[in-house]
This record gives sequence, structure tokens and C-alpha cells, in this order.
Amino acid sequence: MSIPGLVSVFRAARRLIHQPDNDFSWSGWTDADEVGREIDAMTLVLERGELPDRLAMRVLFAPTGPLQELSLSSGWAQEFLELADAFDRESGSL
Repeated sequence: MSIPGLVSVFRAARRLIHQPDNDFSWSGWTDADEVGREIDAMTLVLERGELPDRLAMRVLFAPTGPLQELSLSSGWAQEFLELADAFDRESGSL
């Protein structure tokens, strides 16, 4: 597991969720600010050298999870898949 690698993944996710014209309808979030707060909270924990709630992190990047739903309805599904792969690599055996 690589905490710096996870920080990079979360920062990349934050950039994607703030793209214009994202459609949050199926994600469970109302807007970019809501998901941004969730991602920022996890990033801050990682930057302290600690691990956020493992289940919350896994759900975020899971197939049919909220980020994938957002990506599918917003036109960046391929970028999500690459990000999810990076999360899997960096998280190791969480």
C-alpha cells in the first residue's frame, strides 16, 4: 500500500468531479461540493499518514459505486476505470 499513491488518486478524483456538466443524478450526491467534501476528508486523513475508513474508500471506487455512476452519466467512464485501477494498485490489500 502506498499512502502517497492514494493521495494522488484522491486528488485526481477531485479534479474529475469538478468538471463542468457533470451529472450527479445516479451518484447519490447532489453536486461536486458534496462529493468534494467527502474526498477532501479522506485526503486529509491520508496526508496525516493514516488510513481513512477502508470500506468508505473501497465503496467510492467500486464497480457501480458512486464515482463510477457519476463517470458514466458524465462522459468520463474511461478515466474512472483508469483511476479505479490506480486505486486498486495503491491500496494493495486494504
